[in-house]
Amino acid sequence: MIEIVQLVKNYKSTPALRGIDLTVTRGELFAYLGPNGAGKTTTIRILTGLARLTAGRAMLNGHDIITDSLAAKKQFGLVPQHINLDHELTVSENLRIHGWLHHLPGRNIRSRIDQLLDYIGLSDQRQTLVKHLSGGMKRRLMIARALMHEPQILFLDEPSVGLDANIRRRVWALIKKIQQQGVTIFLTTHYIEEAEFLADRVAFIDHGQIVALDTPQNLMAGLGSWALDQFAAEQMQSLYFHSQPEAKQYAADYHNGFTLRRVNLEDAFLALTGKKVA
Repeated sequence: MIEIVQLVKNYKSTPALRGIDLTVTRGELFAYLGPNGAGKTTTIRILTGLARLTAGRAMLNGHDIITDSLAAKKQFGLVPQHINLDHELTVSENLRIHGWLHHLPGRNIRSRIDQLLDYIGLSDQRQTLVKHLSGGMKRRLMIARALMHEPQILFLDEPSVGLDANIRRRVWALIKKIQQQGVTIFLTTHYIEEAEFLADRVAFIDHGQIVALDTPQNLMAGLGSWALDQFAAEQMQSLYFHSQPEAKQYAADYHNGFTLRRVNLEDAFLALTGKKVA
């Protein structure tokens, strides 16, 4: 559904993407992780026509984003990082305008709005002005808006940023529900546990290059199963072990503070890049 070949993007003399190769299959939930400035949002902006590539090529469901741009744009819905709903319109009106922009017939727009509001659990808010919605409701509405024209691909750029843990989990459940309907999802996030929980595969990007690509389970297994965090001289160092007894045996001889826990996806990212995702 998404094919990227040697994608390069330069801003004047500054490289943002340095030859990205990537393939995302139909129905896959693919997470794209990296620190600030790594090239995540630049990649999405290029794929969605908001920025122009410097070199390389990209296809969305078989349509080249440059030579067949109109057909390519019909393949996706986009949920940007920042809320860009019209706050002076109602929930229903925001969806209706998006339907008009995609030239959907009026009767289709009405039925699609009903379907989507029920789908995201906002049927009782259809006549509410967007400015009166909570942050979590606005995020769900943005996802519904992106789905109005029934796209094959959904780009989610930081879909749960700024939400508390409980609302974030509700958004996660909605994302998995969308994937189960056969939609291909391309996700960027600073919440690494979000990618660990949701994604079928994960790519780590740093300095405009992909440094690792695999399932979350395989990326974590490359380190081990257990992490021992040592605290000394205001520093923390993590050591990794393949078994809990092995980790405990090491900890028995260590007299400063430590924490024993399961390895997570952030450990894998730190080991590969030396940086935190956020």
